[in-house]
Amino acid sequence: MTMTTTLDRTTLDQLARGTHADPFAVLGRHDDGDGPYIRAVLPGAESVEAVDATSGAVVATLEELGDTGVFEGAVRGADPYRLKIRWPGGITQETADPYSFGLLLGELDLHLLGESRHFELASALGANVTSIDGVEGVRFAVWAPNAKRVAVVGDFNSWDRRRHPMRVRFPAGVWELFVPGLKAGERYKFAINGPDGAPLADKADPVAKSAESAPGTASVVAGPQTYSWTDEAWMQARAKKHEPDAPLSFYEVHLGSWLKDGRQVDWNFAIEKLVPYAAQMGFTHIELLPVAEHPFGGSWGYQPLGLFAPTGRYGPPDDFAKFVDAAHAAGVGVVVDWVPAHFPTDPHGLYRFDGTPLYEHADPREGFHTDWNTAIYNFGRREVQNFLIASGLHWLERFHVDGLRVDAVASMLYRDYSRKEGEWVPNHLGGRENLEAIGFLQHFNAVVRERVPGAITIAEESTAWPGVTRSTSEGGLGFHYKWNMGWMHDTLNYMEQNPIYRSYNHDGITFGLVYAFSEKFVLPLSHDEVVHGKGSLINKMPGDTWQKFANLRALYGLMWSHPGKKLLFMGGEIAQWREWNHDGQVDWPSIDDPAHVGVQRLVRDLNRIYAAEPALHRRDCEESGFHWVIGDDRANSVFAFRRLGNEGDPQVLVVANMTPVPRHEYRIGVPVAGRWSEIINTDSGIYGGSNVGNSGAVETAPVESHGEAQSLLLSLPPLAVIALRAG
Repeated sequence: MTMTTTLDRTTLDQLARGTHADPFAVLGRHDDGDGPYIRAVLPGAESVEAVDATSGAVVATLEELGDTGVFEGAVRGADPYRLKIRWPGGITQETADPYSFGLLLGELDLHLLGESRHFELASALGANVTSIDGVEGVRFAVWAPNAKRVAVVGDFNSWDRRRHPMRVRFPAGVWELFVPGLKAGERYKFAINGPDGAPLADKADPVAKSAESAPGTASVVAGPQTYSWTDEAWMQARAKKHEPDAPLSFYEVHLGSWLKDGRQVDWNFAIEKLVPYAAQMGFTHIELLPVAEHPFGGSWGYQPLGLFAPTGRYGPPDDFAKFVDAAHAAGVGVVVDWVPAHFPTDPHGLYRFDGTPLYEHADPREGFHTDWNTAIYNFGRREVQNFLIASGLHWLERFHVDGLRVDAVASMLYRDYSRKEGEWVPNHLGGRENLEAIGFLQHFNAVVRERVPGAITIAEESTAWPGVTRSTSEGGLGFHYKWNMGWMHDTLNYMEQNPIYRSYNHDGITFGLVYAFSEKFVLPLSHDEVVHGKGSLINKMPGDTWQKFANLRALYGLMWSHPGKKLLFMGGEIAQWREWNHDGQVDWPSIDDPAHVGVQRLVRDLNRIYAAEPALHRRDCEESGFHWVIGDDRANSVFAFRRLGNEGDPQVLVVANMTPVPRHEYRIGVPVAGRWSEIINTDSGIYGGSNVGNSGAVETAPVESHGEAQSLLLSLPPLAVIALRAG
């Protein structure tokens, strides 16, 4: 040592090695009784002085204690002071001392964190650009209650975990530090020593609002929100657009593989290309596969680690806000897929974050998905619930997102999901239900409904769990809508059958109506149906090329006329032949073929008619809005039903002929006499069909049929769906 110090050898050694757990007790300005001194840890510095913050006069010369990187010097008067540091290469840095600032998080923040009710979590934790006592910088805070020590590291300190150790705030278990002089754009992580003092791999910030693009794994300091929203009218009106009686048609998109066009795919590109396309096609919403930051692109976003950060792959957070605003200006809503079920075990992520199973269960029978090699959130831990709910609210409130589609809900609800006997732990009642996850989902949905009225939550839930869209006050999970996976499975299974065998699978179409009104459903033809060797939608269809296109058009005709909201994955609207590849793009050159253009035109017209005809959407979720006319014509594979809106709305008759044989003079009873206009015919020539139909309209005849006093004599085109409106 070159000078006398009041530090004992153990403390000095801990500071030098980066293991001291209470930096504010020894760093900064202190008085040991013989006068004030300043102490700093600055490994590699050539010299350190303290200068008066106002005059710049030197008030202390700090000398290194041996070769420890710890500098100390007696100070004469001035407070506040700044540190003037000379680094190798003639670089001089002048900065306020991080250890000259008092407590950072306020009592309200700590109270809400302690109660696990801090729903604006990103304003308290993470990295926030701020000013303290007139000094600009970044306040860092992270929840790591079992850590022995936490430091913030980044480019600003050469990723040296000795330089910026943080202060812990008990009992919240939150570590905090203000680093003067830092600005938005800085990369950073947290260097954590576990309960045993051993250093962990540097961790990305769980509440980072920005992150560097993969393969980088650092968090990035995000600046204050600067985007000026222009969507007030949309936000005021959107609640009505989301009601069960409204037409909802979702265009599901993986942005990175939608269209490349020889350009960088980013949010500005999406504004230019995707937004007008979705609007032109008549979709009410764009639904994005997860855009939260994720380390592995091949997960499509379904293994996220940055639940508060839009992925850096497509640009900065404000550009994402700009995209949402542009969609709203075009009359299109935005829904994002959100993944609160599980997370990957990358060493820089949430897994054993502070050296303990903090976010996940300790027991792998509860805390690990063998199917996906991911960790399962511990939904019974209040802080974890708070973290997840705050994440969902962040997307809805910060980015004006209109809804969250919650992924893998079934895996959350059941403790034995995809597990064999002996591989799971029953709940405290001895059952298979995950009571903690149920409580979390109910809590989440209740908070969303209270704080973000007008936004919607949608469950991807593949079982018969009762009450997914029932209110929480009635014991339900509280979602607004649920994906109807049963409809998807049964309908696709039916459509894949050769028409000659469809009479034996007639229930594939009719059975779904038994439960169609048990929940508020979305009918999904999603990305899951066109990956992993399942082939594209059109390649699922039987027959020769003409029949494949006719079958696909008929499938869409059934889907858009069936009760329930609609969802179609990109590429399906142009009958893409190829299975989806996340490294490629939609097969846009195929629309040079009239057959593909015809399918695209049909989807556009189905969206338009679905929105324009009240009978097709107003009572989507009510049994009284649907009436079977013919559900038992197995021999001919013909189905007919009526859709009804409110009183005074014209009824719509839908008839499907699922064989390649045209059926002329097919009589169907209807309750309204007079003219019935053909508003859709999937066999129309403009869609690539054979143009069999009813010349645009049919008049009823006073011939009794199907319990009605009058009837229509129709020509049913082959492998097609027609819809006729009364009046």
